[in-house]
Amino acid sequence: MAKNIQSLERAAAMLRLLAGGERRLGLSDIASSLDLAKGTAHGILRTLQAEGFVEQDPASGRYQLGAELLRLGTGYLDVHELRARALVWTDDLARSSGESVHLGVSHQHGVLIVHHVFRPDDSRQVLEVGAMQPLHSTALGKVLAAYDPVAHQEAVEMEREAFTPRTVTSAAEFES
Repeated sequence: MAKNIQSLERAAAMLRLLAGGERRLGLSDIASSLDLAKGTAHGILRTLQAEGFVEQDPASGRYQLGAELLRLGTGYLDVHELRARALVWTDDLARSSGESVHLGVSHQHGVLIVHHVFRPDDSRQVLEVGAMQPLHSTALGKVLAAYDPVAHQEAVEMEREAFTPRTVTSAAEFES
């Protein structure tokens, strides 16, 4: 079996690290979080920066995700057939219900939001396209788990973290 390319695995881990939690990280934080030498981490960051996947804040020297990732992600969404077919009816649903609408697909043991329509009111809202949500603790995840045997199996086998006091964490509660 062919082995993975270590430098690509490290670059992917770096991008995931920058995508989660604190959005801007320094070189030392990145290197220590990924158990890499600073020189190795810096070389990968420099390459990712040259490709537009990472940006460095000139004032603080800290790194964040770059705009090229957004362009690539949008390309994924643009060819996603489910999203293309749902554009009209999700707008209609948001308008008629007065609520926001999230369209998601099962992806890597979670729900990937591929389309989001804001509530039609003027309240402050955050676009969630591209966000990953847990299967066990979101309405969308539970619906996918109820009707997709693969998503159901993933939700049952995964560790269910509590996000609020009412989050379902036991297998029996989830099944009911």
